Amino acid sequence: MRSALVFPGQGSQRLGMLDTVPENDTFERLLDAAEALSGRPLRTLASDGPVEELSDTRVAQPLLYLADWGWGVALLESGLEPDFVAGHSLGEFAALALAGVFSPEAGLSLVIERSKLMAATAAATPGTMAAVLGLDAKTLRETVDSFDGVWLANDNSSAQMVISGTHEGIAAASAALAVAGARRVVPLNVAGPFHSPLMEPARAAFQEILDGAELRDGSIPVLQNTEPAPTTDAGTIRERLSRQMTSPVRWTETMTTIAADGPIVMLEAGPGSVLRGLARSVEGITALSAEDAGIERIMEEVA
Repeated sequence: MRSALVFPGQGSQRLGMLDTVPENDTFERLLDAAEALSGRPLRTLASDGPVEELSDTRVAQPLLYLADWGWGVALLESGLEPDFVAGHSLGEFAALALAGVFSPEAGLSLVIERSKLMAATAAATPGTMAAVLGLDAKTLRETVDSFDGVWLANDNSSAQMVISGTHEGIAAASAALAVAGARRVVPLNVAGPFHSPLMEPARAAFQEILDGAELRDGSIPVLQNTEPAPTTDAGTIRERLSRQMTSPVRWTETMTTIAADGPIVMLEAGPGSVLRGLARSVEGITALSAEDAGIERIMEEVA
């Protein structure tokens, strides 16, 4: 059975998120390195919180990268041979590490630098995000385009999208989207206007870091947020990754690409089951969460 390995991003962090990750000596070493590079007690925060600090992007990003990678490597070591890998926002870095584009150590370093840059830009450029439920993409785009300071950030599924921008822009657009027929518009508890042009200072600074990073051709085709067409080419991957911070996450297109050639099992590697939920409306995808289903059942599904 064909399979795709996908990795969740920020928002999937929760207390105890590392407790279920399969044991792996490299994982423990990476966690030590993450604590040293971030200067934060990541183990303690992951297990005891407080929740507010766990949601800090400088904490959530390295923890999610490690949890995603830990689940992903356990599946690969169990014999999984995915046809594709993909990740939602931050999850893309775990996908690239598992595809061999860079080492897990290099990926961790990139993630920690990314988190610091995003936090700094968010502090200097206040903004927020909101989830829009039950509105078609065409109406949402037309409505959002009529306001300044607000953009589509995540096209997550046919039933859920996320907008990002200034506080004023989000407030005005949210009211208009409700009038246009949205079932709900839910403010998100985030630190900034992620995946919008307001993150340009972070993107530009990260570009310099990315330019100096060694990227190799992938061993597994990767679908990226900025262009969900499969590639293994290092140059293409680098160019797409350089635009990720300021571009929308095209997850609906990612899922339809995964299912384009017929039935496929989509395996969510990481904490929770957010991506499994988003796949419910996509014909041809059988979605499983590694944390919920367990590795043994997953290997039976893809046999």
